[in-house]
Amino acid sequence: MNYIPNSPRIRRRMLEEIGAADFNDLIKSVPASLRLQRPLNLPGALSEQELQDEVREIAAKNTPVRVNFAGGGAYDHFSPSAVNHILLRSEFYTAYTPYQAEIAQGTLQAIYEFQTFISRLTALPVTNASMYDGASALAEAVLLAMAHTGRNEILISRAVNPAYLETVKTYLSGKNVKIKSLNAYDGQIDFQDLKLKLSEKTAAVVVQNPNYFGLIEKVPELSGDVKQSGALMIMVYDPLSLGILAPPGECGADIAVAEGQSLGLPLNFGGPYLGLFSARAEFLRKMPGRLVGRTKDSQGRVGYVLTLQTREQHIKRDRATSNICTNQALCALAATVYLSLLGTSGLRKIGELCGSKAHYAAEKICAIPGFSLKYKSSFFKEFLVETPASPQKIIGKLSAKGIVPGIDMGPLKMGLKGCLMIAVTEKRSKKQIDDLVYELSRFSS
Repeated sequence: MNYIPNSPRIRRRMLEEIGAADFNDLIKSVPASLRLQRPLNLPGALSEQELQDEVREIAAKNTPVRVNFAGGGAYDHFSPSAVNHILLRSEFYTAYTPYQAEIAQGTLQAIYEFQTFISRLTALPVTNASMYDGASALAEAVLLAMAHTGRNEILISRAVNPAYLETVKTYLSGKNVKIKSLNAYDGQIDFQDLKLKLSEKTAAVVVQNPNYFGLIEKVPELSGDVKQSGALMIMVYDPLSLGILAPPGECGADIAVAEGQSLGLPLNFGGPYLGLFSARAEFLRKMPGRLVGRTKDSQGRVGYVLTLQTREQHIKRDRATSNICTNQALCALAATVYLSLLGTSGLRKIGELCGSKAHYAAEKICAIPGFSLKYKSSFFKEFLVETPASPQKIIGKLSAKGIVPGIDMGPLKMGLKGCLMIAVTEKRSKKQIDDLVYELSRFSS
């Protein structure tokens, strides 16, 4: 059936104006077999109050999550109330792309402060005005490396987030690119495999630290071989780990990317999130997205402007290095407020709390008969545990009690069937960890 949200008289006038006999004339290019020939099967209209009651009734069927030990790239960190209080101010909440600097100084300054924070965090001089998320930021970094080196081979560690890897493959699917995996011996990059696969064709080597399994990689030790080959080193990092770990710039990374969700953003059922992208100064004009700069006007007053706005797709179209059209400015603002509240000492404290609580949890869990650490190397806030019962069964039983115990690694097809990946953030109390240990002990062998 044909439905137009206007009165019959207005509908007729509109059709007459464009020379169409009826609505079917407008969609004649759509085969009749694909058109719906009946009214939509929708329930009757409800008042606002009735609709609210119905939605609440449906929502009440959900099992509330009391405590969350899942991670894998999105984490349950604490966000101070001030973050949302500032974030939801109308001048930030309604602002759009700051094309006109004279009326967008607040937005531009906020973006500039964000860039400054992330550059200081990563020890890299240039940060753009944010990407969609960590996965797309990595894909953009790979594209930059290929454009800079003129090479078409990418080496990616098997210990990189598999969702990031799939995103990279999607971005590169229409290009003549070869993606090679680097073996992860005992959960970490195999240095010998890296040396064997590095060649004059390698555009970039992608590593993650801490890696997807939570383990701390020896990034500085492999950067020399990467640089000697003429390839770029791209490092995926956890922003909150940099309170206690060396930043990407000091580890030899040319480009550093990350998911910024842990910087004041809630889990939000998977988004919107925030991609972080920093690089060495030589890549300034090849970076995707935008860059805000601080300057002075003719009267010496400080002002903020879009120093770099690549958006190459306007001109180069399919030849553009990047087609990213926007930035996550509101999410970037949340990260900016969060980092300003934390400061250097707060960032270090969060890193210490995550590390100490994760190690406490690992020690207690591995004392349960049948449970053991999959890898023995140093880790930050996430670790893999081999379980006597299937992780799927454990997750099902504990989720019914409001506890998400971690991620079942089996479905990821990484050779880790029977492993549960557990993340422990600063939000987890000793009692919550002990409760998890108690519940897991019910599955002991």
